[in-house]
Amino acid sequence: MIEVTDFRNAMSLLTAAVNVITTNGASGAHGFTASAVCSVTDTPPTLLVCMNQAARSHAHFIDNKILSVNVLGAQHEAISNAFASKLSAEERFKYGSWTQLATGAPILQDALVSFDCVIEDIQQVGTHSVFMCRVVAIGHAEPQVEVNESLVYFNRSYHYVGQVQVA
Repeated sequence: MIEVTDFRNAMSLLTAAVNVITTNGASGAHGFTASAVCSVTDTPPTLLVCMNQAARSHAHFIDNKILSVNVLGAQHEAISNAFASKLSAEERFKYGSWTQLATGAPILQDALVSFDCVIEDIQQVGTHSVFMCRVVAIGHAEPQVEVNESLVYFNRSYHYVGQVQVA
């Protein structure tokens, strides 16, 4: 049997992109920081997002049935920390500039890329909910002269990786 601590220690060595996941609707605007996001298929465009069922905003994502995945760049550490903190939802959204696309879920204007999604299915797996999200719109940051780096999490700390070339 694998111990929880052993699993967590091993997972800390799985490099992952840092994302802020947001929602808005009848239940209000909410968000959290997540690394458990991945592509499922491109036909139809679908992402998988995992969320702890004990999170304060969990019920809001279920109620609103929409979310956006905002992929963070190296300049977004403070936003990542805010959305991972005990700050209120209102206080979290004071970090960054926000807009929206098709669903109305908050989109970080200078995210490397944002995926605007409708939650189509939810699976309960252990302590987490796995949201299957159909992508209905994609937003990109305004073209920039400088190269950007992606914010990633590895070995329990932030790192920067890659370069996004702007044509």
